[in-house]
Amino acid sequence: MKKLLILAAGLTIGSVAYAQDAPKIKVTGYLEAYFGYDFNKPTDNNRPGFIYSHNRHNEMNLNLRFIKGSYESDMVRANLGVMAGTYANANLAAEPGVLKNIFEANAGLKLSKSANLWVDAGIFSSHIGFESAVSKDCWVLTRNISSENTPYYESGAKMTYGTNDGQFTAALLYLNGWQRITRQNGNSQPAGGLQLTWKPTPEITVNYSNYLGTEGADSVRVRRFYHNVYGIFQVTDQFGLTVGFDYGTQQKAKGSDAKNEVLSPVAIAQYKLNSKWALAGRVEYYEDKNGIFIATGTPNGFKTTGYSMNIDYAPVSNAVVRLEGKLYDSKDRVFIREMDPVNHNAAITASIAVSF
Repeated sequence: MKKLLILAAGLTIGSVAYAQDAPKIKVTGYLEAYFGYDFNKPTDNNRPGFIYSHNRHNEMNLNLRFIKGSYESDMVRANLGVMAGTYANANLAAEPGVLKNIFEANAGLKLSKSANLWVDAGIFSSHIGFESAVSKDCWVLTRNISSENTPYYESGAKMTYGTNDGQFTAALLYLNGWQRITRQNGNSQPAGGLQLTWKPTPEITVNYSNYLGTEGADSVRVRRFYHNVYGIFQVTDQFGLTVGFDYGTQQKAKGSDAKNEVLSPVAIAQYKLNSKWALAGRVEYYEDKNGIFIATGTPNGFKTTGYSMNIDYAPVSNAVVRLEGKLYDSKDRVFIREMDPVNHNAAITASIAVSF
């Protein structure tokens, strides 16, 4: 889900070229500008609080830009990327100082010359979900609710094993917390996760990811256990389907067996009209009755269905112009329009994204 067009050049000394397995240094970049209009017309120009990408109303802005350097050899790899944009402002607000501008920073070592077994440590993209911060790589311009309210990034260490044929990958993670670079103050407990990915053919991807950790200071911390499963099916060259389901629990109080729940199914269909034009539609539902991630203070909590329609125009392979319409329909009046609570929220978003 996180693919960029990469410009790379082979290194030479005089007329002597390195072998194919020599270290490779790559520089990649991405920039996405957008305009969003929320028909509820928020007075502070911020979209609803559970939206973290493309979250500004009635203004041209920069969602995400980054530049990233990568190093790779047979036994060592490393990545360093810095970023800016409204995505960074919203998603890394809790991080101190210059850490707010870190897109990726990690180093890895291959543990076996014969097996595809790696250990990596640092800051890297989340192992949960099929959508990323790089909108150009997602079928729909904006993120679904479950993607917005699960980690976009994480920090810690992970061990990854992949079969030589590329059909199966497994990763075990040790993490500082739920979308955190620095650990939460007063919380001494690490978190962890597992990711299993199966690609029986190039057209099919099936993934299961989970997360187990605690929230809050040690005196009151509660346990969170989250599951994410999805499948991506490229049915024909023109038509693709993605389906996913998230389910999470969190203790109501420390030491209690009672739990709050969150769940979210989502389905996205994409149809490519030709090499330059594509259409996509998404239907999703998100239920968080007790406010684990989205607190409302209403009788039924956050029980919301979302609908999105998207059209893309990609004149060249590394650039895309996109337009999306989105509607949220909630059981309770969890949105605000002209100072009054309402059940609905509608928005349109347009963007242009370029990668290199």
